[in-house]
Amino acid sequence: MGRSRQGSKHKSRLTGCAAPIWRNASTISFSQAVRDFQSGTRTPRQFLEGCLKTIAAREPVVKAFVTFNIEASRAVADEATARYRAGQPLSMVDGCPVGIKDIIDTCDLPTQMGSRIYDGWQPRFDAACVQALRKGGAVIVGKTVCPEFACSGGGGATTNPHDPARTPGGSSSGSAAAVGAGMLPVALGTQTGGSTLRPASYCGAFGFKPTHGVLAMAGVHPISATHDHLGVIGGTLDDTWRVASHISLAVGSAGKPCLSGAGADVPPARRPRRLIRLYTKGWAEVDAATREVFDAIGEDLARLGIEIVSGETDRGIAQLEAVLDGGFVERSVDITAYDMKWPYEQYVARHGEVVAKRIHDRIAKAKTMTPDYYQGLLAEKAAIREQWRQAARGADAFVTLASSGAAPVGLEYTGSRTFLNYATFLGVPAFSLPLMSVAGLPVGLQLIGLDGQDGALCAIAHWLMRELGAG
Repeated sequence: MGRSRQGSKHKSRLTGCAAPIWRNASTISFSQAVRDFQSGTRTPRQFLEGCLKTIAAREPVVKAFVTFNIEASRAVADEATARYRAGQPLSMVDGCPVGIKDIIDTCDLPTQMGSRIYDGWQPRFDAACVQALRKGGAVIVGKTVCPEFACSGGGGATTNPHDPARTPGGSSSGSAAAVGAGMLPVALGTQTGGSTLRPASYCGAFGFKPTHGVLAMAGVHPISATHDHLGVIGGTLDDTWRVASHISLAVGSAGKPCLSGAGADVPPARRPRRLIRLYTKGWAEVDAATREVFDAIGEDLARLGIEIVSGETDRGIAQLEAVLDGGFVERSVDITAYDMKWPYEQYVARHGEVVAKRIHDRIAKAKTMTPDYYQGLLAEKAAIREQWRQAARGADAFVTLASSGAAPVGLEYTGSRTFLNYATFLGVPAFSLPLMSVAGLPVGLQLIGLDGQDGALCAIAHWLMRELGAG
């Protein structure tokens, strides 16, 4: 099988758009289907059966799932069908088929985390995010593939839905591939480095990593409490925002505010006045074709009257870029290593022969770190976060790539996460928008904002997709 032809040049709302725009013909939309459910022209059961038909056709090659819950999902979809017929849907996600990354607990499906330690392990309770989805009537179709504890660094069996010779990205590989293949409208992922936005970029889907802590992580196997985020991957911005909003409003997150702007409808499109283009060291990894398409996006934005500023013209932005590239990312890996002492120190001690080398290395590093060194890292992180806020003054958002190019060939290497680390380590919200087509494959445009301003960032994402997207 060769690469998909779905990413050919597609005209956006901007007449004469310079950039080749990605278009995924496989995308399905739950938000659009809801209108059919309400009018009675289609039912949640019929929508689910469409997903299952696509799964049957594409799963043998894509290999996005670990386990399925097909008969139970049909029963839940039938219950949703009855509620819509009665005009009484439970919530904004009632009847929505969802995939759950296999480090997130589910009471009726094993949570094996890609680890031999947890082979066949069955939680008794749902994670908070799954509880929220079930209470709202969402249809849990199955668990999606991830590498060992979502942090081993390796790939897996899942293939890219647009070229099976390429990686789907990691670690939310199964979730992104299932959405990119049109098997599901939405799936849950997680991100500690780049594990939601990078696979979304490679698979031509929307990826959303909210402000740190806004979506509850209870019941999600930990890597780093200071950096773990629950993420959402969707075929449309509407579905991505709808699911994130429901989780936030239905279950909350201890000690954190709800997702700003949360609601069933995506925030109204807002035209940005000024965007900051980040020139960080990840650009050294970017091939000429990807750079050309990204530059063309910038040209299109300029034609729409958007001011693009960078460190070339703004001293504060240049200083921020120097700090971000001055070893900060590497030291932030030390933060995650220290956070991993529980439970990974026990995993290494008791099951070291089946635990990935990367985990061994992180625990070995953590044992050399003192509490004072760790506290110093957290203080430095807080200072850089404030510098990020200062650099953003007068601008609406930061813009860069969501990956260093199209998905690499091969399944073992899941791609560079250089472009993703900054927003993750700073805990600020970010989207990967499936806007760019590079040699017929998707590459995401990353839009990054300020912590606690997720709704405002989504409004800009809405505008960008409306004006530039394949819509």
